[in-house]
Amino acid sequence: MHRLPLLAVASALVILTGCKVTVSPSADPPTSSHSAHKSTHSSAQAAKDPKSDAHPAGIGTGPLRLLIEPADGLTTIDKLITGARSSVNLTMYELRDTTAEHDLAADAARGVDVRVLLDRHLEKSRNSATYSYLAAHKVHVAWAPSGTTYHQKTLTVDGTTSVIMTLNMVSADYPGTRDFAVVDTARSDIAAITATFNADFAHKRITPPDGADLVWSPTNSQASILAVINAAHRTLAVENEEMGDSTVTAALEAAAKRGVDVTVVMTADSEWNRAFAALRRAGVHVHTFPDSSRALYIHAKAVVADAGRSGQQVFVGSENFSVASLDENRELGIRTANAAVISAISATIASDYAHA
Repeated sequence: MHRLPLLAVASALVILTGCKVTVSPSADPPTSSHSAHKSTHSSAQAAKDPKSDAHPAGIGTGPLRLLIEPADGLTTIDKLITGARSSVNLTMYELRDTTAEHDLAADAARGVDVRVLLDRHLEKSRNSATYSYLAAHKVHVAWAPSGTTYHQKTLTVDGTTSVIMTLNMVSADYPGTRDFAVVDTARSDIAAITATFNADFAHKRITPPDGADLVWSPTNSQASILAVINAAHRTLAVENEEMGDSTVTAALEAAAKRGVDVTVVMTADSEWNRAFAALRRAGVHVHTFPDSSRALYIHAKAVVADAGRSGQQVFVGSENFSVASLDENRELGIRTANAAVISAISATIASDYAHA
């Protein structure tokens, strides 16, 4: 993954409504797989200190709060881990963060039931040192079921709060990578996430419950993402790491052809050149950051439809626009009409688009 110095972080100063408006996800197709290719660049110091733009406790109140990375940092996530009273469940594609690892070990040492599920299908070699450390410190750590990529990035603490992330917990990636995390306290979401974690940790089959607004792979993610795209009347704003699912690409092209103002922001990669060309021919506005350690790396996965207008909604989660991610992997995202979350993600994508 990439690191960055010049960072244009635009977090919208929004005052959140305490009420969560949800859009029920349409059930259907599946998930994506994170590119096994992901170059790791040494992180450079940001030229602009983003602290003035940061909302380390998240944007919003009520059941949903949004963290925008890298400006907001991992403070909220760290505090959830260190403040755990009874349980911590963590599903993580990549975990290489010594602060988080030590905090998880400290929780276990004081009697918290800490369970960590790590991907082994693509990331076993990168996760092995972490696995060994956690196992040696009384953390209940397990490899995810073999044969499936566990690209999900979700933390649940005390059965009351989950953090649904686009980011991996890899400290080297934090400074220069665009990511989002949604702190969710909706009871039905927590129950669904916990039930799925329990089954995955025990290597038992499960069809993940949808909760209030959850987007799972490989069950309903493609249908949910397509529903957001197809519902747009005026605007669509997209950030993603991959553009390899032809069904999603076709939906974006169709939106532009019917008059929707569609913007896409990504990190340049020759693998997506054909898709970018087709999108541009259809009238989609595509901006890219260079694949360089001196540029912001777009790792976020988000689609915002009709921000600020009636019917607005957003998808944000771990799902990339790839066949593997939408049809094969274990992934988790959220689809909601929460006005503050939409406003903040929309403003961030707009800023990234302007600076790409």
